[in-house]
Amino acid sequence: MGFKWQSLGRFLLLLSGFRGWMEALGIGRPPVPLLRPGKTRPVTQNQEQVDRRTGRLLGGRTDGRTDGQLAQDKRHTYGDVEQLSSRAARVFSQRLGLQPGQTVAVFLPNEPTYVWTWLALAKLGCAMACLNYNVRGQALLHALAAARATFVLASTELQDALEEVLPDLQRDGVKVFYLSSTSPTPGVEALLPAIETASDEPLPGHYRAGITASSKAIYIYTSGTTGLPKAAVITEQKLMMVANLGRICGLRATDHIYTTLPLYHSAGLLIGVGGCLEVGATCVLRAKFSASQFWDDCRRYNVTVIQYVGELMRYLCNTPKRDNDQKHGVRLAVGNGLRAEVWKEFLQRFGPISIWEFYGATEGNAGFINYTGKIGAVGRANAFLKSFAPFELIKYNVEQDEPIRDERGFCIRVRPGETGLLVIKITKNTPFYGYAGDSKKTEKKILRDVLVKGDAFFNSGDLLMMDHEKFVYFQDRVGDTFRWKGENVATTEVEATLAMVNFIREVNVYGVSVPGCEGKCGMAAIRLKPGMSFEGENLYAFTRETLPSYAAPRFVRIQEALEITGTFKQCKGNLVREGFDPDIIKDPLFFRDEKTKSYVPMNADIYAAIQEAKPIWGLIRHFCFLWGSL
Repeated sequence: MGFKWQSLGRFLLLLSGFRGWMEALGIGRPPVPLLRPGKTRPVTQNQEQVDRRTGRLLGGRTDGRTDGQLAQDKRHTYGDVEQLSSRAARVFSQRLGLQPGQTVAVFLPNEPTYVWTWLALAKLGCAMACLNYNVRGQALLHALAAARATFVLASTELQDALEEVLPDLQRDGVKVFYLSSTSPTPGVEALLPAIETASDEPLPGHYRAGITASSKAIYIYTSGTTGLPKAAVITEQKLMMVANLGRICGLRATDHIYTTLPLYHSAGLLIGVGGCLEVGATCVLRAKFSASQFWDDCRRYNVTVIQYVGELMRYLCNTPKRDNDQKHGVRLAVGNGLRAEVWKEFLQRFGPISIWEFYGATEGNAGFINYTGKIGAVGRANAFLKSFAPFELIKYNVEQDEPIRDERGFCIRVRPGETGLLVIKITKNTPFYGYAGDSKKTEKKILRDVLVKGDAFFNSGDLLMMDHEKFVYFQDRVGDTFRWKGENVATTEVEATLAMVNFIREVNVYGVSVPGCEGKCGMAAIRLKPGMSFEGENLYAFTRETLPSYAAPRFVRIQEALEITGTFKQCKGNLVREGFDPDIIKDPLFFRDEKTKSYVPMNADIYAAIQEAKPIWGLIRHFCFLWGSL
């Protein structure tokens, strides 16, 4: 009975917060942009808090050390960031010649600059492309081309990555600037001196006069940071909807929300910072996640709300227990990807924190929120949700990587308790804008003729299950994508990259489970070209240059022939089941060794260390830790 009353209370809270979502859709009143003229309410960094009540933004910054330790407190108010963004917008307009509708890429780590740059570009009516700061080389160039960015605003911390592609950018007419006091790169101007001396008067409203609910506001790269980034289109309307998620979950103006997630992700930027802007809360923004400092930071900055991804919570549970584990002020956790076993352990160890698990894809057209608090669920279906965002769970053939259809050619709904592919109907209320500059990938995410002739649904690429009580549970990724280190890794895109290696004839990439780690890590089965041999050092160097660390295969299997179906589709099922066990697999196996910077032969000792989660060569740390250090 207590659970039902608690669920009812959370559902009423959900409905009250849903008002902002309805406003974002223009239901009941015209859509209101997140950036309200004359009412801008900024935030910021590495520990940065905006406190609307006292007018202070409390915070700290790092001194460049990779361990993410706090070195110096730094404070910003909403007014500070409002002035900074106005100054920056004026410089971007007058010095760079930015015009409404142009796209500007930002290549920045988690820092206050990210926030006022975002607001400055929004004031000018420009879309912002959020580059993943782990991306390098050709993947970086591809990301810029996908969003058709004509300017890059970068941090000097990313100098090496920027200079690697600078000749290509200059050839393509892309203008590059540092948001710093000085420039270490010849030919790249530093804009901070001009910004600091510019006028902080509000900008004229004509810059945003043409902005509508369907205008492009942000590009966030999804699953494409595997070498071929896909720029998901975030419109003004969707930005408002995602920013309202915090309000829906109970975020209040009096809260201090702790954000350690990267700002190039929608969770960190739109839910974390955007959510604070929406309700006027305090934002505590950290440069990198640190498990050992997490709770100390929460106590130091009076944190009441935390953001997470599934891996983050597990890292916290893996830290040594302390007597003060439950001595904190955190009341609410908002995030996604939390496994049931970690959920239980987290609550038992750190106390009765209200966890609001949600489900959604950056490019998706709807999602779920677990307003009941039931452990393991991502949400609960009801008539209200189904009327707003019609979704279905349909039968899916994982081996053939396609939906199962009946004799009429329509998809088949699964029964309660069965796993099915989540598809969400594309309607006026739930539009799908796809990916910038890639109509083929956009069309690939649309399923047509699902239930009736002529309908269209967004294909989530995820397998979910709904039980008899209509609780919804995430099961797994399907098809070409698996999840590793909080990132979606598209196997076809990794395969396309590896196919460029001179000694590889064919390649099949898939995900394998690793004990003690969330998700699946990459493994590649390859067929060598005739007369060629496997070159571990060269493959390591190539993948390091062309792929982010989380997308590079951790294991390689050499095969004489790759298994295919009768329709010439690669088979992954047997490869996934066999994993990387040298006692089962008689083919040559190799392991990505960060110490020797090569792919080295896999042996029984390495395999045993992985199975027992022993830190061989820093193995488990290399596999599992995300965005920070212990």
